[in-house]
Amino acid sequence: MFGWIRLKPKSIERTGDDRPVRSLFRFVWRMTGQHQVLVSLVALAVASLSMAPLELQRRIINNAVEDRDATLLIELGAIYLAVVAVQGAIKFGLRIYQGWLSESATAYCRNHLARIHAERDRDDENNGQGRAVSVITTEIDKLAGFVGEGISQPVVNLGMFVAITGYMLVVDPLVAALSFAFLVPQLILVPFVQSWLNRLIEERLKLIRGLSDTITGAEEDGGSLTGDGFRTVVHEVYRNRIKIVALKSVLKAAVNLMNNLAPLSVLLVGGYLAIQGETTIGIVVAFMSGFDRLADPMRELLNFYRIAAQADVQHRMITRWM
Repeated sequence: MFGWIRLKPKSIERTGDDRPVRSLFRFVWRMTGQHQVLVSLVALAVASLSMAPLELQRRIINNAVEDRDATLLIELGAIYLAVVAVQGAIKFGLRIYQGWLSESATAYCRNHLARIHAERDRDDENNGQGRAVSVITTEIDKLAGFVGEGISQPVVNLGMFVAITGYMLVVDPLVAALSFAFLVPQLILVPFVQSWLNRLIEERLKLIRGLSDTITGAEEDGGSLTGDGFRTVVHEVYRNRIKIVALKSVLKAAVNLMNNLAPLSVLLVGGYLAIQGETTIGIVVAFMSGFDRLADPMRELLNFYRIAAQADVQHRMITRWM
């Protein structure tokens, strides 16, 4: 079905120095270089179009509908459709670009790490077959997968968040300020919970590497995987993953609650102001739509923070293995 796709991996030049870069974002730049600038510009183009639909919605209700102007309604509807179509097309191109950068980095890193493993002393405890398999397959896949969106993703989502927030503050500062009060706790809660998750993720990576070494060693030596030692490691992995699931569930529930309270505040406060004649129904409708649109970049920003934190843990673990 997708046989028409013929994208070759990006060429990443070797430096001749096998030492790992010291930070996650240095790694991102090493893998992508100036492509990050271009992909970030595309991301800004997406963000720049984010507040246009909100203003068009307000004008459709306040100008076209209230004035019963069918011609204006059709014109504004056509403009709205054009904006959505252009933004969708740019988003499609952005995702393809990000995916190409990530998959190119994954392919390069797999070849690079495989060569390091092949050249390393076989008696090195850190060079076990199980650990090498874990690093070269699962771990580098998650780390390199971060490369494509490492800079451009926060650019597009932060840009959308700022654009929509700015629009709402200009149109009606009081309703916007009251509603944003429910978003601030998320910015405090997520880093707090993520610090716990990072420790659990690092522990999980160590356990999985040990489990991989145990399985590989048993296959090579003809040993058994039914002993108490193997069961103990499996149980530790289970306990670790249950803790991660519980923390993620608590965080998701809290974020969803606050995301639902924000639109409610718009309906109550905005509705009251509309009854008092201090605002218009068009603004309330635009704000409701705005929070739907605001929820996406806010959720993506918080998700990006979690992914970046996890990728940083992966980067540290892989650099230690190297």
